[in-house]
Amino acid sequence: MTVLLLAEISQGHLVTDHVARALSAVSALGEVDVLIATDEAGADAAAQAARLRGVRKVLLCEAPCLAHGLAEPVAALVRSVAENYSHIVAPAATYGKNILPRVAALLDVMVISDVTALKDPETFERPIYAGNAVQQVVSSDPIKIFTVRTTSFPPAPEGGSASVEVISAPADPHLSAWVEDRIVVTERPELTSAKRVVSGGRGLGSKQNFDAIIHLADKIGAAVGASRAAVDLGYAPNDWQVGQTGKIVAPELYVAVGISGAIQHLAGMKDSKIIVAINKDEDAPILKVADYALVGDLFTIIPELSQKI
Repeated sequence: MTVLLLAEISQGHLVTDHVARALSAVSALGEVDVLIATDEAGADAAAQAARLRGVRKVLLCEAPCLAHGLAEPVAALVRSVAENYSHIVAPAATYGKNILPRVAALLDVMVISDVTALKDPETFERPIYAGNAVQQVVSSDPIKIFTVRTTSFPPAPEGGSASVEVISAPADPHLSAWVEDRIVVTERPELTSAKRVVSGGRGLGSKQNFDAIIHLADKIGAAVGASRAAVDLGYAPNDWQVGQTGKIVAPELYVAVGISGAIQHLAGMKDSKIIVAINKDEDAPILKVADYALVGDLFTIIPELSQKI
């Protein structure tokens, strides 16, 4: 069996952590080829992928239509090489979730999302009901297509020396067009791969009060997260949302401030190694999953904590 791993590309750069973890997830299935789909700036990304241990070869496709990761031309590219593979996989992030369902439709097979364990080449596990149950899916499709939840797997180490093969892109289907990218520039760690995350919720009361969370996160070199309630109220931007409908994180340290712990939020962070909850409600659900719980007024606790740090 041979696996095709669609590498996640962001602004022309390989998202190495996601690709390395997805590679670790599928390495037991057989030989793994990594597909790099981008514009003329793909050589560096291909070289990075080739250094990951467990990669047989890197397929590099450079074409103007692939420059901005539009789903339709990338899906057409994956379909053009799909017959050579038994499994096609991508990290369960925006890039992969946008492309692989289209590939599955083109190949008339199912797509399995958010895989957290591979039992055998045909059997996959994935969380359902906001993580309260684990579903086992057995696929009889000739080509298995799935996304993997990268937080469930360790990253594959470097030390490989895979070859790089240049392939050509199929014709652009011209079903979509790039307009613009709006990039948020920050020196903080990327949320889904950060080792520390500080998240704020509805209990902060306003966007101005949310600055205390940002200050605390900067003190400990953490990424900033938010509950859906905080995002809906305008306290934080959408890309900070942690939860079932946001980003899935599993840092070494997760600090939840003013977050009650709705089931949808817990689904996005309960795999964190150490969970610290700060909440004035001693019956808040978040306290039941926390390793350390501090009950009290967050407007007193957070400034004191920031000062002591």
